[in-house]
Formats: sequence, structure tokens, C-alpha cells
Amino acid sequence: MTAAELGKVLVLMGGTSAEREVSLRSGTAVYDALCELNADVKKIDIQQDAVAQLTAENFDVAFIALHGRGGEDGTIQGVLEWLDKPYTGSGVMASALAMDKWRTKLIWQAAGLPTPTAFLLQQDSQWDRLISELGNDAIVKPAREGSSIGMRKVHTAAELQESFEFASGFDGLVLAERWISGGEFTVAIVDGETLPAIQLKTTHEFYDYDAKYKASDTQYLLPCGLSAEKEAELQALALMAFDVLGCQGWGRIDVMQDAAGKFWLLEANTAPGMTDHSLVPMAANATGLAFPQLVEKLLIEAKRRQRG
Repeated sequence: MTAAELGKVLVLMGGTSAEREVSLRSGTAVYDALCELNADVKKIDIQQDAVAQLTAENFDVAFIALHGRGGEDGTIQGVLEWLDKPYTGSGVMASALAMDKWRTKLIWQAAGLPTPTAFLLQQDSQWDRLISELGNDAIVKPAREGSSIGMRKVHTAAELQESFEFASGFDGLVLAERWISGGEFTVAIVDGETLPAIQLKTTHEFYDYDAKYKASDTQYLLPCGLSAEKEAELQALALMAFDVLGCQGWGRIDVMQDAAGKFWLLEANTAPGMTDHSLVPMAANATGLAFPQLVEKLLIEAKRRQRG
């Protein structure tokens, strides 16, 4: 099957989440790639009336280039299931789980996979006790935001409480996670196979929104700098983390390596970016899979999965 044989492709982009601008860039890149392949393609900016928008469209397969709530959390996937239309990426359940950093962590822990200690934060949390249990070095995260939105690194009880208040402006569910010092890696997974790992290096305190999408000095090491044996270990762990959540199609797993060489799972991403800074296209390109062919491969997998 080729892009021209996919039928009418609808690229879903934009949306109403905090990651809207990134989604518009991803969607435009995907749309341009499909045009380059002479596919029958249309792009649509998803709004609050997404059900009506999609019901009104005549299409055969959807490429989900939506990031964040509404597009990455099982919501749009549910609409497409109801319409009986194939789509890229994970299904409803896995998308919802992976979007929720807290519940992702609980599943990984239950499966015996390594992930840093974390606590849910509340207004009446015992800040001194929590920061002590987290080793006086932690990161506060809204549980259901992406692109590092609302995240802050903290070292004291006062910073922990202040960062909880800040993160609560983005989500009612906030966690504090033990900070792992060391190398940061990401592993892309496409159609059941891991791509080469990428090591991320930033001059920022952590790989935040600006480091991801704006900074010109963020370094992406590919090859990642690990030995072949350690990279294989990392890839195997990432694939297990992806599979245990029930993820499908494609995605990305973010991992830290501590000073002792142990890997720690951070997050799963079921609708990664497809911008000029994005990591999955970078890893795919290292294997000889150019951006248009990556887009085509993801759509073919989506149609094949529906038929199966």
C-alpha cells in the first residue's frame, strides 16, 4: 500500500489544549509530507465541536497530529472509533492512560518496571516530609499536560508548595517526582519496533518547553552515546513500558539514566511531535526512513490494524 492508495486522509491538528501551537506545526508538516507523496489529503483544525466537524467530513483514515487534552487523551480516539474510522496511534484506553502521568506510573510500578518515586500533591500535603522523602530534589508536574507545560524543579518545601500551586493552574491532578540526575534519553517506537535512542542535552534546568521547541542550543545525540549493550537494554525497557500500557502504532518513551547506569521510566507519549525539532522523525531518519515515508508508514499501520 502507498500513500496514494490510502484513500482520503484527514490530518487532525490544532485543537484547544495548551499544546495547540505545537499541534498546528505538527499537522502542517504531516500535511505537506502527504502532499509531497501525492496523497488525497485534507487538514482540519479541530475545535470544541469536534464530533460535528468529523461527522461532516468524508475520509478513510485520520492522522492525529493533536497534542495534549482532547487529542492525545482518548477523547478524539473515541469519536473516531464511533465513526468506525482508522486512525494513527494508540486506542482510547492506552491514550487516556499514557496522558495521565500518575496512572502511567502506577501501571509501570505494578508491572515491576523502574520509575522514580512520586507522590500526589494536595492543598494539605505535608511539604517538609514530602521534600525530604524525595531527597530534597524533585520535579513537580501537572499529571495531564504535555510538552513539560507547568513543570518546575524544586529543592525546598516552600518551592514544592509554590510549584504545586503553579501546576494546579494547569491540572487538578499534580505529582512530585524524585529527580534523577544523569543522562536523559528518549526511545521512539514505530509499528512494534524501537528506533535508535536519542540522548537529550540542554543548558536549561531540565528539558522544558523552551528547550523542546524554541532553544537553538539543545543537543540531540544520535548515536546516543551508550554502548550497544546498554542501548539494547534501554530499547527493550522502552518497548515493555509501551506495551504494558496497551499502546499501539507509534509513540515515544522518555527515560533517565542515573549515575549507577540504571534506567528510570519517566513518561509515555502516544502522539509525539512532528515538527522540525521533533524526536521521532529524527530517530526514523537515522534508520533511512525519511519524514514523508514515516508519515506514510504510520497511516498504513493504522489501516492494517483496523482491518485486523
